[in-house]
Amino acid sequence: MQYKNFEITKIILALVLILVSSCQTSQEKSKQETAKLPNIIYILADDLGYGDLSCYGQQKFQTPNIDALAANGIKFTQHYSGSTVCAPSRSALMTGQHTGRTPIRGNKEVRPEGQHPIDDGVITLAEVLKQKGYATGAFGKWGLGFPGSEGDPVKQGFDTFYGYNCQRIGHNYYPYHLWHNDQKVMLEENEDDKEGAYAPQLIHEQTLTFIEAHKDRPFFAYVPSIIPHAELKVPEKYMAKYRGKLEPEKSFKGCDADCDHYKIGGYGSQPEAHATFAAMIDLLDQQVGEIVAKVKALGIEDNTLIIFTSDNGPHMEGGADPDYFDSNGVLRGYKRDLYEGGIRVPMIASWPGKIKEGATTNHISAFWDVLPTLAEMAEIQTPQDVDGISFLPTLLGKEQPKHDYLYWEFHERGGRRAIRKDNWKLVLYDLKKDNPKQPELYDLDADPSEQNNIADQHPEILEQLQEMMKNRTTSPVDSWNFKAAL
Repeated sequence: MQYKNFEITKIILALVLILVSSCQTSQEKSKQETAKLPNIIYILADDLGYGDLSCYGQQKFQTPNIDALAANGIKFTQHYSGSTVCAPSRSALMTGQHTGRTPIRGNKEVRPEGQHPIDDGVITLAEVLKQKGYATGAFGKWGLGFPGSEGDPVKQGFDTFYGYNCQRIGHNYYPYHLWHNDQKVMLEENEDDKEGAYAPQLIHEQTLTFIEAHKDRPFFAYVPSIIPHAELKVPEKYMAKYRGKLEPEKSFKGCDADCDHYKIGGYGSQPEAHATFAAMIDLLDQQVGEIVAKVKALGIEDNTLIIFTSDNGPHMEGGADPDYFDSNGVLRGYKRDLYEGGIRVPMIASWPGKIKEGATTNHISAFWDVLPTLAEMAEIQTPQDVDGISFLPTLLGKEQPKHDYLYWEFHERGGRRAIRKDNWKLVLYDLKKDNPKQPELYDLDADPSEQNNIADQHPEILEQLQEMMKNRTTSPVDSWNFKAAL
């Protein structure tokens, strides 16, 4: 009897050992699979135009580090932002939905600080990547939910946030405070009218720290810089290179210490707007170079995808002079336009060993493609309710599915809509006014500058595109809708 009990005990112990071993093997396999996932660094400039990089044709200054990123990877010539202004563009990026369906369709302010929040039920890009164990960090400007709201970045999938929660306060480069997760970080160096702590530099340091801290596991670093948006300010040491070299210089009288919204949205004065603008982009370029250098130094270059792009076209505020710099290249329009200059943006992607060096693509893509692209990279099923198509095949030189169409809407300046299908682009303006403008139809292959309206020559194309525009949802925010007839 004792012998039988002994044998039974041996069998049970053996089964337990097999079970434990199996669990350990499964856990180790899971860790190995996670470790192989690529790191992702997504750098988003603020109001950088299609022509503001030397690799895209800028002549008045150079962007050598960003150009090197393009030389080592792929340059997109027909990539589009989510919208023509900040918040809806970022919403399209985070949700994978175009502006006819994404939750945030305009810059809706919340006082005293922040913007209308993304709903808690929305699945964001960060939340998708966390499904596979990614560490997630956001460093820069948020604009999708005021501090403590359901749209706060730390409630939308980001483990770490450092920067500006509010894009209005993000107009200023020497703010009174920034946010670290849910904590307000007061900047004593910027008290009153002092300008001692340049926020983009503080944010950049946090970005590098995050990358180094997570070098041994997959991470997603979202880096929405505020450069070169609105206020034109940069530390003096960056000015010498450009001072007096971009004549005739332009001055701007703005909101200084005697202004009631000084450092809380008002643009500071700038007597050397041209030199400052170039110096700011020079600094942004240096920061991109330092991010690349950090990745190389950590030995993770071959397993890291770096994307650089902009949230919309060039602005004309705070002394900015996009015509002087030819910031939109051959494209028509600026920020707040739905012409190409307002929404077509530079995009560069580098991933050593995966993306062919020095490649260029004319694949038509948009911000809402980023979520499905990164989900496919991470081997995660893309949420169903998205409008994007993964452009991973383009990155890897494989056959690429194409969009049936791209769509945008904008609810300021009388209401605007646009749709692109293949080479055809339909633009509608003043839709919320009593007398909307006549439809504008352009053949972007023949007329990338959108100078020749050929709507009357192609009524069948016009009708087809107008019918496609119906594929939008009604927003719960009434001001983000058009008349029922539209």
